[in-house]
Amino acid sequence: MINHVINGLAPRHTPGASVNRTANGWKLEIPASSDNLEYCLAQVDDYVPLSRGRLLHSPPWTLSLNARVSQAGLPGTWGFGLWNDPFGLSLGFGGKARRLPTLPNTAWFIYASPPNWLSVQDSIPAHDFIAEAIKSPSIPSILLAPMTLALPLMIIRPVSRLVRRLVSRVIRQDAALVSAGVTDWHQYSVRWLHEKLEYRIDEVPILQTRFFPAPPLGLVIWIDNQYAAWDPRGRFASGTLEHPAAWLEISEMKMM
Repeated sequence: MINHVINGLAPRHTPGASVNRTANGWKLEIPASSDNLEYCLAQVDDYVPLSRGRLLHSPPWTLSLNARVSQAGLPGTWGFGLWNDPFGLSLGFGGKARRLPTLPNTAWFIYASPPNWLSVQDSIPAHDFIAEAIKSPSIPSILLAPMTLALPLMIIRPVSRLVRRLVSRVIRQDAALVSAGVTDWHQYSVRWLHEKLEYRIDEVPILQTRFFPAPPLGLVIWIDNQYAAWDPRGRFASGTLEHPAAWLEISEMKMM
């Protein structure tokens, strides 16, 4: 559902969730989980109707915003920053252009609760609140599409472990744990330059990396109740989690 577009950003949400303007930002809310654990999402973005080649952001680019969430340790994921929507996870949602899969490229702050396992590098936290960069080579989506036919084989643990090891050699990740209290207001910034990425919290540097993503990318701010896991043992799973009513609030957002 799209209610309105402000400064190029469109709010979207599943039934029962909401996205509302505040005096100087947005408040994204999802309801407590129902008995059937339906997927809940509240999101603001500028990428959904665009093809990947027409996404809006390339270096040099800086995002700065203040953010807080309703409680620590929320089941699911939330965050803000840039990505290329690699898997079309909300295919068809909100009038979205249909996309073939591609390898991920991101520059964002992301929180993921257990049982999420979102890293393919053993040095990167599998679930927590992190500043993260993902850099992948530009492989045409048409070459990756046939790989989706092999997804049923991922239930075979030895096959899944082998594929994960191969993927870890292609997808590069860098990250830093965020120790700031997430229920309090903090200023987060991502500075994307041609040769590096810089992350700050309350003006204090927490991560500088040369694993910068391939442009262009789209802006996304979201909160949901989903999980996705691909761990070193080869376990491959996804779904939704039981969760309380929750919200993510942002203010004073600037893009330069």
